[in-house]
Amino acid sequence: MDQGLRHGSSRQTIVCSSEERSKFEVEASEQGLGHGPGAEPHSLLPSTRFSRLADSLRVRSPQSYNVVDRAVKYIRGPSPKVDLPNPVPLLGCTYNFKGNQFTIALEPAIIRSTRPLTATWLFVLLVAAYIISFSFLVRAQWYTTPASSFVDCTSVYWAKDAGCGLDGSLCAPFSNSSFDFRCPAQCGSVVLQNPYLVGDESVDFVPLLVGGGDSQKTYRADSFICASAIQAGLFSDSTGGCASINLVGNFTNYLPTTAFGLSSIGFPSVFPMSFRFSPSNILTHCTDLRTPALAFNILITCLLFLILRPKAIVTWWCLVCIGFWHIALFSQPQATPPPLDVAFGAFLPALFVCYGFWRVAVRFTLPVFANAPFEAMIWYLAPYWTGVLTNLTMSQIPIDRLTAADIKQQPGGVVALIIIVLILLVLVVNQMRVIRKTGWLPYYLGWYIIGGLVTLVLALASGLQFRLHHYIISMVLFPGVGFPTRLSAIYQGFLLGMFLNDVAAFGFDSILQTAASLVGDGTTGSPLPTFLTNSTTYNASIALANQTISWNGMPTAIATQGWNGFALLVDDVEVYVGTALNYSLAALEVGLPHFFRLAYAMGGTPGDFTMPATLWPNGTWVDPLPGAS
Repeated sequence: MDQGLRHGSSRQTIVCSSEERSKFEVEASEQGLGHGPGAEPHSLLPSTRFSRLADSLRVRSPQSYNVVDRAVKYIRGPSPKVDLPNPVPLLGCTYNFKGNQFTIALEPAIIRSTRPLTATWLFVLLVAAYIISFSFLVRAQWYTTPASSFVDCTSVYWAKDAGCGLDGSLCAPFSNSSFDFRCPAQCGSVVLQNPYLVGDESVDFVPLLVGGGDSQKTYRADSFICASAIQAGLFSDSTGGCASINLVGNFTNYLPTTAFGLSSIGFPSVFPMSFRFSPSNILTHCTDLRTPALAFNILITCLLFLILRPKAIVTWWCLVCIGFWHIALFSQPQATPPPLDVAFGAFLPALFVCYGFWRVAVRFTLPVFANAPFEAMIWYLAPYWTGVLTNLTMSQIPIDRLTAADIKQQPGGVVALIIIVLILLVLVVNQMRVIRKTGWLPYYLGWYIIGGLVTLVLALASGLQFRLHHYIISMVLFPGVGFPTRLSAIYQGFLLGMFLNDVAAFGFDSILQTAASLVGDGTTGSPLPTFLTNSTTYNASIALANQTISWNGMPTAIATQGWNGFALLVDDVEVYVGTALNYSLAALEVGLPHFFRLAYAMGGTPGDFTMPATLWPNGTWVDPLPGAS
């Protein structure tokens, strides 16, 4: 049975869509959105309430009335509403060129030659074979290596600022310990999301790598383990791999280096924990299989469109399931190995939302390409896989999180945002032009305006931070792309992929979030103490062993907020927590630069630290820059 018989004729599909949309029209007219079948065609303001205003505007300013009348008639579009014609297959029709006619019959040839392979029993058999094959790939990817050996791309031995406690006691032991680990692929592109201080140098939006430039490739313990191993040459970024990490304790003067596409920074002082790498002789099956899995899934989806050609709704559900589980188990798992309970927790709501996508948009577009399987494959799959792999395809765009602070902070973020907004504006205006041709533009504008106002009220009234997640963007835009055009097919493919990427990798995060949840490990805006020691008061003639630095006492206004002490970082290690107003430098090593950061503490837990004050070996004291670190 060929594709045409599965879907009925293309015209039948469009007529059906018109009938379905008429139901929406009646409901909309009852709620004051759009205009029902009984509305007076092309009247400016059909409501009695506004007729007097229209008459008054016509009398007072006929020119303004005519402009508004033409604008309203243009926005309203044709009445009664009409259906757009089905797209004619580009590779299945006859063309005229300079008086010569030639026919391209690729689409009919594909349909004719693959008709024996569209049987339902064969599709069911191949689905079962796919599930079994995919299960073996998942097992080879995650379950032939001990789960305890997996580390994430951001795994470190030393936590940021005071995360390891006083003198790093919470991160002990510092040396004489080793661990065989396995890293996933593509860790070289995982970067810091907030500024990170290493001595007096701030790094952001790069992998955290400190050291590695000496002959033994020694890294500071807060370096990303996987990115460090890639830079050290233990395995490649594209395949991931296994290695053994060895803690070597104190190290002085970490040297920067660049290797295998990754650059590290230096640290000229001493740090209590360091590590080096060696090949693992214990772990096996260390190659990350996400690239073979991607090739396998792309091949399956191409066969789905070209050869198997099931009903449109079956094709849709295949795309939803293949994309979701590829992200959750291969391209962007939420943890390593993937937590299946978390994945299934997001999968069921995702199915519900995707059914909504089918009802409001996809069923009006995908079936009309029943006689053009090759075109459907191109229009849907290319943007679909671009969206599924958003973490890779959009990685060079300097925008990671759609928050004002991140966009301002990241180099090129504002320019990139402006370009994206302009492109979206062009696409949206063009889609509005398409919708206007059908007469449905007032209906869609009404719902989008109401949705925007509700979101605005929630964001302003709740006191929470507005966060526009990728899956929210897909849900908002999907209803507006439910039309039988090639561009609508492209939009649907990309929006589905982007929706699945966000939901499978991060879950259904709220559109309104607390400031703390958005900050992560960044600064919180807590008050900052000030050093009493400065470039004027520091006496370089006194030996380091006899030096003491001091800071100002706590103002009463800050004490009433609950702050009751101070925390001091020296060379990025917490060395003091208490109520004293000074600290002796007797324990510091002579001949090295040292870096000091201070914070208020509440119950022993520090708030934001100041920027670093620097004491150079020649006795020069450099005051900290303003702001928090």
